[in-house]
Amino acid sequence: MALVSIYTVGRLNQPYDHPASREFFQVGNEVFRQATKSGQLIEAFSPDGVPFPEEAIKGDGFPVLTLTIWKNLESLHLFTYSGKHRQALRDRSKWMEPYQEKHLSYVVWWTEKLKDVSWEEASNRYNYYIQNGPTPFAFDFKQAFDEKGETCIKSIFQREIPYLGMIG
Repeated sequence: MALVSIYTVGRLNQPYDHPASREFFQVGNEVFRQATKSGQLIEAFSPDGVPFPEEAIKGDGFPVLTLTIWKNLESLHLFTYSGKHRQALRDRSKWMEPYQEKHLSYVVWWTEKLKDVSWEEASNRYNYYIQNGPTPFAFDFKQAFDEKGETCIKSIFQREIPYLGMIG
């Protein structure tokens, strides 16, 4: 059974110990608790000691990364655009640096084994997407692929959430 991984990259407006950034991490903990309760989150990796990709260190902000594995693309999509995570996306500008140029804030890919997912693999997928755009190797929700590498039709996201402008 294939699993889906997502790697996110952003930059906080303020230093990590600033009250606004502490609020971001507090909300992030609430989002993580909701993800855990969903039963769809398989694994979340700690970013401690992980090098930041070049895209994350461009600009004045303070980099933040996440790497998680989910049971399937539909559950990841639903979680992303509902509940506490959806509200956090709406509030993003309170915490995250705006990007002057188009910035890739996340990348998604399929994996067969949990042990194959790592920060290095996530960075490779992210860089691949930046260089090549969406393919079955690395993609986003706007141009998603199923585990067989076929383009997903919109109906794969059974409960479409209309506020898709928040990503990317």
